Amino acid sequence: MPSTTFVLKEPTSKEETLVYLIFRFNNSKLKYSTGQKILSKFWNTENHRARETKLFKDHLEFNTSLNDLEAFINSRYRTLVNDGEKINVEILRSLIDQKLEKKNTVYTKLLIPFIEQLISQTTKGKNTVKNYEQTKKKLSEYEIAYKLKLKFTDIDLDFYNTFYNFCTGRGFSTNTIGNLIKNIKVFMNEALDRKLHNNVEYKNKRFKTVEEDSENIYLANKEIDILYNLNLEANSKLDKVRDVFIISCFTGLRYSDLIKLTDDNIIDHHTKLKIQTEKTGEVVIIPLHPYIRQIIIKHKGVPKYEISNQKMNDYLKDLGELAGLNEQVLISGTKGGIKISESQEKYKLITMHTARRSFATNGYLMQIPAISLMKLTGHKTEKAFLKYIKISQEENANKLINHPFFNL
Repeated sequence: MPSTTFVLKEPTSKEETLVYLIFRFNNSKLKYSTGQKILSKFWNTENHRARETKLFKDHLEFNTSLNDLEAFINSRYRTLVNDGEKINVEILRSLIDQKLEKKNTVYTKLLIPFIEQLISQTTKGKNTVKNYEQTKKKLSEYEIAYKLKLKFTDIDLDFYNTFYNFCTGRGFSTNTIGNLIKNIKVFMNEALDRKLHNNVEYKNKRFKTVEEDSENIYLANKEIDILYNLNLEANSKLDKVRDVFIISCFTGLRYSDLIKLTDDNIIDHHTKLKIQTEKTGEVVIIPLHPYIRQIIIKHKGVPKYEISNQKMNDYLKDLGELAGLNEQVLISGTKGGIKISESQEKYKLITMHTARRSFATNGYLMQIPAISLMKLTGHKTEKAFLKYIKISQEENANKLINHPFFNL
């Protein structure tokens, strides 16, 4: 039996968020943005409608609109079934588009309008949406430079080479170009699944997502100890930044998960942390390091520090400088097709992601099995997880020195 419900795009957002229609039928699911926005505090999670409250004066009209849309999709679905017509997600989406008098871009042959529609419909996180927007922007710049409008059929090896050279000419790094190509393949796959084209040139092995080792840093346990023991009584701002960073160093949580932590996430008599991660939806359970337990006691609960990730990264550099993390680190990469190497003080390279990388690397060096660490970080493949392991040749040798293979 088909079922219809409405859900919020970002149920924890403090700003207005989109309401999505979810229609399930024949093992398929239609996700459709209604265009309606509401504050989550006015949303009733039990009946999936706006709360009937004086604080939200438009609740009657709001709910009437949702009820009308639900009745419409149920009615059209029954009609198609009774008439023996073909039913799929795109047919139903098109019917709703027509009802709401939306411009139907589903069947367009142009790539960028499709990307815009995909962005408006996606239920993925803010960072993914931002990533998609950035790719759309670069493709738009490419269109302007070459005075064309990209169609699905244009995405072939000739496009790949031209777009790659375009990005290189603009000084993009290898990993930036790789990320753009990865997203283009995502867009093309989605359009192919929707039967909007039959072009599979982008699946050619030469249409590859390029990448190189970015040589990102991690902090060894002794460096984390220095940060933890740093006296910051005179600077409450950096004190809280330090504590949030330490929590990430011993949980591996991304910043998007750290900022939504509450005391309810601490379970089993303050011995474990349990959370559903924002990016992947994975539920992870992580033993609490003694440092984290002390931080919770210090703040009389999980510390909250809701500032932007970028601002947090700026403060971490100040923190690293105070801690004397001045070791020179050689950073190399490719920009604009040119190999570049430069040396920088370690503190200038510290970001929130350094904590997650430190968690994975230190755990690995201390003999925690990779599969166990992946359960904690939420990685689904060992290949993706191993990118986080940042150890030198000497550290690798020290790790193996007592291995039976070298002690026969």
